[in-house]
Amino acid sequence: MRCPFCGHDDTQVKDSRPTEDNSAIRRRRYCPSCESRFTTFERVQLRELTVVKRNGQRIPFEREKLARSIRIACRKRAVDEERIERIVNGIQRRLESSGETEIPSSMIGEMVMEALQGLDQVAYVRFASVYKNFREAKDFEDFVEKLGGE
Repeated sequence: MRCPFCGHDDTQVKDSRPTEDNSAIRRRRYCPSCESRFTTFERVQLRELTVVKRNGQRIPFEREKLARSIRIACRKRAVDEERIERIVNGIQRRLESSGETEIPSSMIGEMVMEALQGLDQVAYVRFASVYKNFREAKDFEDFVEKLGGE
């Protein structure tokens, strides 16, 4: 593993353990060149996933992009990073075990909406405003009104 600080090619693993949800291996590493320490995560990837966007463009699935969008929705909310990781892991597992290699972006969006609805209502509305492309305040009103009726 290359050191992210100095670029040295040979780093040492000092400690390995599974993450709390057993979805990855957490490795604590040490660089003998610059003496820095850093953490890496090793995950099993069942298959290469491709996201098919609304315009037909195909891009590789990026776990970090999914996590970032959920973090943005949950910003300044009382949501633990661990819960966000569990959501991301769950969505990724569902996508990989679906048997499909090409996943419509709408399917991922619906999975995120479903997860956020049970997690935090404000994060749910924030994500929905981007996902459903709200253009004006009336769109928010209509959405929140439907939310209140459920």
